[in-house]
Amino acid sequence: MAQKTVVIYTDDLTGEESSEAATHTFALDGVNYEIDLGPDSYDKLLEAIAPFTKAGRKVRGARKAGARVGTAASSGGDTAKIRAWAKANGYEVNDRGRVPAEIKEAYSKAQA
Repeated sequence: MAQKTVVIYTDDLTGEESSEAATHTFALDGVNYEIDLGPDSYDKLLEAIAPFTKAGRKVRGARKAGARVGTAASSGGDTAKIRAWAKANGYEVNDRGRVPAEIKEAYSKAQA
């Protein structure tokens, strides 16, 4: 017996079937979204977010959901201050390299 599988691509915005629909991803406030759009809908998306992407900054890697933007612990901050605080408070921290997340978190809580 032969079996045939038919895949129908649908534009999530318009609900229309489209052989040109493709999956696109974007993120906002730490939440990742995925949407299937045909070319016209994708152009509308790009047009709608263009002012924001032009004014925004690209970031490397994904920010953890719930991270407090602008704090030393979440944005890298002044690692020299974090290291000095950690040493003064009994934490073992290297003079160079990445500061462990648990130390950054403890520093952030101590500053709050």
